[in-house]
Amino acid sequence: MSFLDHLEDLRWHLIKITLAIVIVGTLAFIFSRFIFDDIIFAPLDMSFPTYKWLCDMATYMSLDTSFCNDKIPLILQNRTMAGQFSADIWTAILAGFIISFPYIIYQLWKFISPGLHENERKHSRGFIFISSFLFFTGALFGYYIICPLSINFLANYSISSRVDNQIDISSFIGLVRSSVLASGIIFELPIIIYFLTKIGLVTPEFLKKYRKYALILVLVLSAIITPPDIASQVIVAIPILILYEVSIFIAKIVVRNQNRKAKKHA
Repeated sequence: MSFLDHLEDLRWHLIKITLAIVIVGTLAFIFSRFIFDDIIFAPLDMSFPTYKWLCDMATYMSLDTSFCNDKIPLILQNRTMAGQFSADIWTAILAGFIISFPYIIYQLWKFISPGLHENERKHSRGFIFISSFLFFTGALFGYYIICPLSINFLANYSISSRVDNQIDISSFIGLVRSSVLASGIIFELPIIIYFLTKIGLVTPEFLKKYRKYALILVLVLSAIITPPDIASQVIVAIPILILYEVSIFIAKIVVRNQNRKAKKHA
């Protein structure tokens, strides 16, 4: 195929992806009341399951017990005429993207796979499932761990008793959106490392060499997105460090397979 033919092929895949997001987003818009009340606003209720678990853990370890409060001192408000409508639209688009993620990966895979050898396609058949599993796992981690930690900390943080937390709805939804999407993308780290290793940009030795810097980066990231207590930072850091170690293992497998193929052709 010529370069223009590749662009035309990519255009149709992107059109299919856009249609999938629009269709699923439309359905999400229809059920927006459920999405907002039972999903997005659920972490504002202290009956949210994560708070009970964190309360029990904090009590056991004699740490901050703000997770055991009766309610979160936060009031949501809308300060623009189209604020709620805009929130509804963008939330529907986000839901369309998240729910359609396996189909999005499938379309991208259909575009990439013709350029792979037959044995590479055979060994990569689980790519769609693994990518989707990692993304949804990360999204759930962001929703059930990072969101409650961030919301509880920021809602209870106060510089003065004169100031009440009356948060604009766009700010709250932005926090939930960034937590879920960022976590979903971070959990794709093994897939990203796999492709970077395939094209020779990353090696297992490189990942091992900079492991200690990765550890520092992960701890700094955990300190930024979580409350300033050790328990919360450890909760967020552990899965990311596990993903990094898994990525090293995957890189080793890729390099070993490449060396094995090189010996066969030698």
